[in-house]
Amino acid sequence: MLKIFLSLFFVLLGSCFSYSQERVTTVLQDGWKFCPGENPAAMLNSFDDSRWQNVTIPHDWAIAGPFIADGDGNTGKLPWKGEGWYRRKLDLPAHYKDKRIYLLFDGIMAFPSVYLNGRLVGAWDYGYNSFYLDISDAINFPENVLAIHADTRPHDSRWYPGAGIYRKIKMIAVDPVHVAIWGTCITTPIIKPHYADVRIATTVNNSLKTAEEIKIEHVVFSGKTTVTQAHIAAKISAQGNETIETTVTIGQPKRWDIDNPHLYTLITTVYRQDEPVDAYTSTFGVREMRFDPDHGFYLNDRRVQLRGVCLHHDHGPLGAAFHRRAMQRQLQIMQEMGCNAIRTSHNTAAPELLELCDEMGLLVLNEVFDKYDAKADIVATTDFEEFAQRNIHNFVVRDRNHPSIFLWSVGNEIGDVQWNKDNGFQKLQIMVNCVKKYDTRPTTLVCDSYESAALRHFDYYDVHCWNYGRRYSLARQLEPNKSVIISESASTVSTRGFYELPLPDEKTDFTNSLQVSSYDLHAPQWAEVADDDFMWQQEESYIAGEFVWTGFDYLGEPTPYNNFSMRRYGLSDAQASRSSYFGIVDLCGIPKDRYYLYKSYWRPEATTVHILPHWNWPERIGQNVPVFVYTNGDCAELFLNGKSLGVRCKKPKSVKSIERFRLMWEDVVYQPGTLKVIAYRDGETIGESIVKTASEPVALRLAPDRTNLHADGVDLSYILIEAMDRDGNPCPLADNKIDVELDGVGTIAAVGNGNPQSLNGFLSSSVNLFYGKAMVILQSASRDGRAIIKATADGLKGDSVSIEMKAEKSG
Repeated sequence: MLKIFLSLFFVLLGSCFSYSQERVTTVLQDGWKFCPGENPAAMLNSFDDSRWQNVTIPHDWAIAGPFIADGDGNTGKLPWKGEGWYRRKLDLPAHYKDKRIYLLFDGIMAFPSVYLNGRLVGAWDYGYNSFYLDISDAINFPENVLAIHADTRPHDSRWYPGAGIYRKIKMIAVDPVHVAIWGTCITTPIIKPHYADVRIATTVNNSLKTAEEIKIEHVVFSGKTTVTQAHIAAKISAQGNETIETTVTIGQPKRWDIDNPHLYTLITTVYRQDEPVDAYTSTFGVREMRFDPDHGFYLNDRRVQLRGVCLHHDHGPLGAAFHRRAMQRQLQIMQEMGCNAIRTSHNTAAPELLELCDEMGLLVLNEVFDKYDAKADIVATTDFEEFAQRNIHNFVVRDRNHPSIFLWSVGNEIGDVQWNKDNGFQKLQIMVNCVKKYDTRPTTLVCDSYESAALRHFDYYDVHCWNYGRRYSLARQLEPNKSVIISESASTVSTRGFYELPLPDEKTDFTNSLQVSSYDLHAPQWAEVADDDFMWQQEESYIAGEFVWTGFDYLGEPTPYNNFSMRRYGLSDAQASRSSYFGIVDLCGIPKDRYYLYKSYWRPEATTVHILPHWNWPERIGQNVPVFVYTNGDCAELFLNGKSLGVRCKKPKSVKSIERFRLMWEDVVYQPGTLKVIAYRDGETIGESIVKTASEPVALRLAPDRTNLHADGVDLSYILIEAMDRDGNPCPLADNKIDVELDGVGTIAAVGNGNPQSLNGFLSSSVNLFYGKAMVILQSASRDGRAIIKATADGLKGDSVSIEMKAEKSG
């Protein structure tokens, strides 16, 4: 068990806590047993689980596969439908007898039932939401057995949802008088250059049979420096709770911003009989946000164009099991591209995502549901209003202190709500009212049914959010006093490294190759290429910004090669893909060409010069191979084997969007050799790029993203594998089988290559290169040591890398 103590903050506060008085949080990561299927007696202490699988949490039971060849590609062709049991011993020290014990679950897919010592102590429904249970009255000292049943059979999904305890569980031991779970609400009602008022509402629970006189001490830190503090006396009724409010003032406040995401730390200490009995830590930021219907979104009185992406919850080869480092890496890759905002599509995110966005300076459109049906675990027997009150409470109260959140979304593309069928508007009003009960930030419903705007469902929420094809136009016409966000843009589809000729005449000209050309000219009928959204935002300055569908490829939703479309090509379900083509980067986090198109537009100050396609076309010598360049420059000159092929410049007035944002040479006659482009801006050279024809692969090259990991059992290193020719050029068509070996500590968590068609398992010691690349994910051990990752392939020189793992020093 991993214990987290607040000793650092106690030192900062000058308090001296005895062990029995501390709030102790234990992450229940290790020691778990798992078994799929029905086990009617598995909740009993006497049940024999010795033959069950040993697992660590987080755990996605379905990601191990095997893939179901003729299964549903929309949910990843993985065996996620079913039920399973988890068990672990829970041994508690004697001094916990005077404490209240909570279990805090970040998310269990789905319909979890929680048992302690054979007794049902609580249950939940919505598999993406966090919930907590007070298990104090069911505890035995010192030995207990915790058993959890998860059942995904009633759950419905349009993508791969995962299965089981896929996010962390924390056990929290506190004094009978303590700050409630998610017990602070921090707002900044007045912000001026020279001061900010910080309003703190603290909910304190008292489980004792007597009323208690308490004192609350609030201390606000900026880094390690105390900036303000306050003391409040209160009386908490017996076996009750009270919310105590106060306001403190920060002088010369540092603003939270996307360029400088400054965070303050609040330490709330509860005193009973002048002794400290509990301490609770919160973080918050000081910032101002507002929407202007004609000029978009403002952060700290500065207009910020939202350059966002939608992210699904899975981590590709790792499945739905949440890893903080995997999420951090996703955000880093997106931020490097110029992304400044995340939409949590379409579910309550792991709490660490919000923490990371706070720390990194990323705005968040925080979304709670997809549809109001079994995709939200709403079933025939569900009391809708009770469900909404309970789930929205947890969603908002858990997340409301995060300064990164600028907008709450209560759902996505819900047809019956948009068209007011089956009391759709009433359901919408219930959801929005629940949000507004706990927070004052604006709300939205993400919409896609253009003509439904005539029914004015937007009267119930604050911001127009519409997906694709300028569908916002009618809502904007009918209600011009609300801001507009393109909540899903593009849905351009492509396969990393794959190019197909001739270029398509129409965006929907897909072929039976079962891959999508990376010339970035394809999109489903209902969507568009990236450049269209750039152009619309240039032409309509009131648009606050966009959220691209999607930042990363994800498991499931393999448009245009889902099971249904296979019939059009005369193919079978077995040939449907198992993961999406929508991502700006592939399932492993390897950028597609489109990444550089977005970077060239979203980060005009950063030099970007990117050539596509690769230059290995032996079957097309003497034939046409178009060349595109993505650059932040306005013009560029292309050379083939030293000969100029002319200068191309962007056309900012063109009504054809791709001419505004790309440079294209569509009549290049292929000859092997060297492509070179020199890019210019305002007549000055800004950079160049070269692509060479590669010879046969002769060696492998490993490139880890990190060579030093925390020895905590959960840290990750992503190790890119590439095939190289004799001159050190990457081989863009290599598909060699790679064998991976680990010497030392740690584990190979997964392998992958970004191929939506591949049904090779992720939990493997081998992986095929896909257009020259593949990925190995190394997970750290819980002890110091070194891991040596070796990659070999028949006929190629192997390579190896060394990864060090060290425990973090405490104190």
